[in-house]
Amino acid sequence: MDFPTRKLQVNGLQMNVLIAGEGPPVLLVHGFPDTHQVWRKQIQPLLDAGYQVIAPDTRGCGETDMPARVADYQRDILVQDLLALLNVLQIDKVRLVAHDWGAVIGWQFAMAHPERVERYIPLSVGHPAAYASGGLAQKLKGWYVFVFQLPWFPEWLLQAGNWWIFRTVIAFPEEFAHWQRTLSRSGRLTAGINYYRANFDVFLSKSGAKVKVPVYGIFSTGDRYLTEGQMRESAQYVDAPFRCEIIRGANHWLQVDAPEKVNPLLLELLRT
Repeated sequence: MDFPTRKLQVNGLQMNVLIAGEGPPVLLVHGFPDTHQVWRKQIQPLLDAGYQVIAPDTRGCGETDMPARVADYQRDILVQDLLALLNVLQIDKVRLVAHDWGAVIGWQFAMAHPERVERYIPLSVGHPAAYASGGLAQKLKGWYVFVFQLPWFPEWLLQAGNWWIFRTVIAFPEEFAHWQRTLSRSGRLTAGINYYRANFDVFLSKSGAKVKVPVYGIFSTGDRYLTEGQMRESAQYVDAPFRCEIIRGANHWLQVDAPEKVNPLLLELLRT
């Protein structure tokens, strides 16, 4: 089922946001190369459980405005986007659920604005300091982070041969048509890669503030880009209850690949 979206003026952007349902608000934040549609298999279960769902296209993605400069994607600005969105909607506190780059933003948001987060559920990506401390195994899995620092070349590489490199690296045919359609629009692929270019230091710094709200991480064993350790080791950066749940066999996009496992767990973690 498709849910309508609306455009809101948020932190100087026209932000495209899905808002549905009534009840305690759950903010869903997507990553690269996604839009809010990556949560399509979670929205109805959340509504059925009595939650309000808020799922934006983050800056540069989907139907949200696309600033041109690399500096416009710096993580402090991305955090300000979420804060401004909550302020526009007059929401004091949310249950925050985030995946991939959304999870990076989510960790930063929870550090900076714990008073606005009732609990945080990151999918796939652990605390930035745990990621940076992940050793050689994580560096090898995250090789693309270094490639993305180059100008123009990553855009050319990913689209070469009718997106052959992209399809090979992603290895998720179910989502490819959607990604190709959205990222083929002028500037959208560059905007997504600019998240990595503007925040390279976050992948290297082994220090970071502790999170003071409950954190319930979810990791999938079929993730090709992240190690399980960087999620488990996030516990040492959380001064609050912490759990790490494992979804066996699912790929990096676990909410799409294994919703039958993710959704019951997500609902449990939202209630616990």
